[in-house]
Amino acid sequence: MNPALRSSAAHVFVQSLTQPTLQPDDAHHLFRVLRIRDGESVSVCDGLGGWRLTEIVGRTLRPAGDVHHEQTPPLITIATAIPKGDRVDWMVQKLTEIGVAEIVLLHCERSVVRWDDDRAARQLARLHRVAREASMQSRRLHLPVLSGPVPFSKIVERDGVVLAEPSGVTSAALAEIPHTVVIGPEGGFSSGELAAQVPVVSLGRTVLRIETAALVAAITFLT
Repeated sequence: MNPALRSSAAHVFVQSLTQPTLQPDDAHHLFRVLRIRDGESVSVCDGLGGWRLTEIVGRTLRPAGDVHHEQTPPLITIATAIPKGDRVDWMVQKLTEIGVAEIVLLHCERSVVRWDDDRAARQLARLHRVAREASMQSRRLHLPVLSGPVPFSKIVERDGVVLAEPSGVTSAALAEIPHTVVIGPEGGFSSGELAAQVPVVSLGRTVLRIETAALVAAITFLT
């Protein structure tokens, strides 16, 4: 990480790097919660890899450095069944901090948590806020893509997909690093889902919760 990013008093996303402007919620967070004062440095980012330093002047952002463009980080998608309760928020937050490029929520045959269209719209709006806040906290320069829920049958149509399943091979035994790791519900994948023509990989010797498995998969294939 660039030392200037790490040392800035805060990191926020803006629409324009040329004329950066704070959104109301971000302004509240900077000045009411973090109590940032005039003269302090804040890094601003467009969510697509572009960023620059600014200086707080009268509660506005004054550009104080050149615009930088970072290369796209390693791409890994975690496609996962939806955990119960607020565990989905925690999972999205931590996957964002780790650096996952895309998070896809799934409906599997044994899924306990299923969202209809109205609930999905509300939940995704909230999770986008969770991911954005986690991106600012972790100084991410690329916002993660968040979508779903989609059926299991759709995600396995992608190239470079593996299923996370205790009976699978070790990650070292895979022929290539996967692009997408699929995490099933707590009841596991059905026999029909396991019959899909997709490699199966083990994430360890124990049975993991959905959100734990998602994090282990991200760490395994991003490092």
